[in-house]
Amino acid sequence: MKLAAIDIGSNAARMQISTVLTVDGVVSFKKVEYVRFPLRLGHDVFTHGGLTTESVQRTVKLMQAYKLLMELHEVEAYMACATSAMREATNGREVVDLVRSRSGIDIQVIDGQREAELINNVVVLALDDRQTLHIDVGGGSTELNLYCNRQKITSRSFKLGSVRLLEGKETKGAWKKMQDWINENVDRSKPVTAVGTGGNISKLFNLVSKTSDTTTTLAEIIRMHDYIAEFSLEDRINKLRLNADRADVIVPAAEIYISVMQWAGATEITVPDLGLKDGILQLVYEQLT
Repeated sequence: MKLAAIDIGSNAARMQISTVLTVDGVVSFKKVEYVRFPLRLGHDVFTHGGLTTESVQRTVKLMQAYKLLMELHEVEAYMACATSAMREATNGREVVDLVRSRSGIDIQVIDGQREAELINNVVVLALDDRQTLHIDVGGGSTELNLYCNRQKITSRSFKLGSVRLLEGKETKGAWKKMQDWINENVDRSKPVTAVGTGGNISKLFNLVSKTSDTTTTLAEIIRMHDYIAEFSLEDRINKLRLNADRADVIVPAAEIYISVMQWAGATEITVPDLGLKDGILQLVYEQLT
């Protein structure tokens, strides 16, 4: 059985098709297809309030391509979710209707709380008993989730993301609200560790020195942020070999991870290979069975 998850973010849209495997009663998902395309919807929405005609057309074409890929793979069930940019777009509902009529794909525009829940459902599998702050930085928003003994204590979504920062369109007072939330909820008398998800932290993790297969330090994230920031955008693409849609957002994204870790007093961060698409896949499987 094959399932698919489509994640339409503020920077890129991703589709993953996975085969469901069951061994000794334990279900897992094996990736058989993964496509990422830089739609950059957040550029339009955070600057102008809505999606341009060009962006709408690109979104429709991409969803048509995703639909064909799902048909070729004989996918049995899928879910498509759109996050910050689409939910803030003044013409978001019209785009959803157009995509449905042109491709047959039904996009669910989810709020920050629902986005965090879907990610948390899979991230919790990577946690231990320590106080843990999960940081998920997207193009348009950042979700923070606090855990203790693998149980979620509290969470909050902030209108602060890599694309939003790049465009200079962060919500007024967002940094202060995030810092205040951390000060109010993180118990500084106990050790705290961080878990990071999102495309930018995954890329940063690939570049830094590691303390284990899935863990690195705050000092390493800061070092890599400072190193990349020294390069021009052109050199990040040509010398560091970063994709164009990653080269411009990786520095502002790193600033969010660094700030949150410093405010929380976390000196290490674990970066599991998990994200919204994995949470969507799990939900699709649960609904199907």
